[in-house]
Amino acid sequence: MKARIALAVAGVLVGLWGLWSLVNAVDVHGLVRLPLWLGGAVVIDDFVLGPLIIIVGWVVTRRAARPDGHRLVAVVRTTLLYVGITTLIAVPLLLRQGTGVNPTVLPRDYLRDWLLLEAAIVLIGVAAGVSQRFTFSRSRASSGDIGGR
Repeated sequence: MKARIALAVAGVLVGLWGLWSLVNAVDVHGLVRLPLWLGGAVVIDDFVLGPLIIIVGWVVTRRAARPDGHRLVAVVRTTLLYVGITTLIAVPLLLRQGTGVNPTVLPRDYLRDWLLLEAAIVLIGVAAGVSQRFTFSRSRASSGDIGGR
């Protein structure tokens, strides 16, 4: 019980220190924009990404009803995971490109580079899905010859 209380107190102190650091480091204009940015992120997550993930999951699960469907589900999930991770990493670069005091800090065309990366990830995912489907259809398991029958 004492350990829980100590951890709770430590967590509250760290949170207060973070709040104090935020207030001292960001101007008033930034403090007003911060809740708008975070609120926008919540709205996009709840009303765009959430339904999109549910729809894609439903479609993929329906396709998994086939005998080799579990392989497709794994490939689609992995591909979407990598697309999501690289998108989260790229969002700050895409939003800040060419803005700020020194526009040469982000001189590349990050939108083009991000789109090429996403296209490469999707093409690799499609190739993996096709490859796994082809190898599964030619395997012994698909012919019914399992366990030496």
